[in-house]
Amino acid sequence: MNFEDFILFPQKKHFEKWQLGNLLVEDLPENGIAILLVSDLRGAEKGEAKVDFEGFRKELFQLSASDFNLPIFDFGNLISGKSYQDTHYILQEVLSACHYKKTIPIIIGGTSDLGFSLFSALNFHQKNIYYTQVSNKVELADNEGDLSEKNYLSRLFSSKNFSLKHYSHLGYQKHLNDDHGIKLIKEVDFDIVRLAEMIKDSNDVEPFFRKAHLATVNADAVESFGEAFSLNPQVNGLNRREVCTYMKEIGLSENLQSLGIFNLNLETSSVLNHQLLAQMIWYFLEGLTIQKTHPKEKKMEFFYVLSDDEKFTFQKDTFSNLWYFGEDENVENCIPCSFNDYKNAKSGNINPRLQKALHL
Repeated sequence: MNFEDFILFPQKKHFEKWQLGNLLVEDLPENGIAILLVSDLRGAEKGEAKVDFEGFRKELFQLSASDFNLPIFDFGNLISGKSYQDTHYILQEVLSACHYKKTIPIIIGGTSDLGFSLFSALNFHQKNIYYTQVSNKVELADNEGDLSEKNYLSRLFSSKNFSLKHYSHLGYQKHLNDDHGIKLIKEVDFDIVRLAEMIKDSNDVEPFFRKAHLATVNADAVESFGEAFSLNPQVNGLNRREVCTYMKEIGLSENLQSLGIFNLNLETSSVLNHQLLAQMIWYFLEGLTIQKTHPKEKKMEFFYVLSDDEKFTFQKDTFSNLWYFGEDENVENCIPCSFNDYKNAKSGNINPRLQKALHL
């Protein structure tokens, strides 16, 4: 596919050696990062926004390159398809090109249902996918009609062609959701975490990102003050520091192959909104850079807890200090957990999530 027919490529600009823009390359790289901006909001029945994303680009590429050693390709702005299905099709072609190069695509803009295309494209290259989403709502409308942010999760969960190993939904707000969707997520043994838990301690939420192959962030999960940051602004949500913390955790994922940030207020002129989005990407890149320094082979230390005459095994990675639950010597078969899970287990309180997974 000739991407020039579907993408508006950005103009070249000069950057200082210390700036992130100095890492930009002219062609899609191997084992790098590719950024694509999307303005099609038809998944939320909002039409197509007319934006050039230059405010965001300015704020992103003038940030420090730090010790990052990642080639970055700015794909440009995706031209919305004649139909919304065309947009999804073109996006999947771009994503597939990235996966063949083992480059992580970062899709910015559009609506949450683009997560369906991110999953679909990844499904050709990866089986048993772990998908983690940060969103204030659980949308599980009937799998009927055109694909939208209301029904894409239902369609993803029900597809026999998709290899979904596990799904984690983080940051939902109870007052915004129908209890039916929340109960359904729990009934199928997927993870669901309230906003309050994410705010309480990021260390307890990190395990939900650790194995993710795909991560998506709904900007509606971030609080808005002044000019709206998201498409559907909310007074409650993750604050600016918290969302950057979790973007770093996404970058630290052991398996990440695709990232999406959706439901942004694309028409914002606020420099602060552009800065926040740019710094979210920066912290993701920092996490990814750190992850690449981790040794491929883990050296584990074992810890045992007796509770109600049952022995539970915890393991700690001696390099990263990350914790796992399970006795399998292949830690990939164990369940990511936190130090607090181990500490609470010693007091006789075994995390129900871990106990349930043990018996699946």
